[in-house]
Amino acid sequence: MKYILIYIIKIYKYLISPLIGNNCRYLPTCSDYFIDCLNEFGLIKGSYMGTKRLLSCHPIKFLGGGEGYDPIEKKKVK
Repeated sequence: MKYILIYIIKIYKYLISPLIGNNCRYLPTCSDYFIDCLNEFGLIKGSYMGTKRLLSCHPIKFLGGGEGYDPIEKKKVK
């Protein structure tokens, strides 16, 4: 299931995103961040983190919008 979601994100990234322009406010882009989260944390936690990032990708600060450099935090080894 994780790989299906990654495939859908890559379809968006390479086919749809170029048509609407580079509008992401973050680095790495939201699609790259989502894929990194899925690979690092798995389907459930990675989807949660990626969705949370997508919902914050807007310019209105007081509604939770953000921007800038925001890489994923790697798993902590115990």
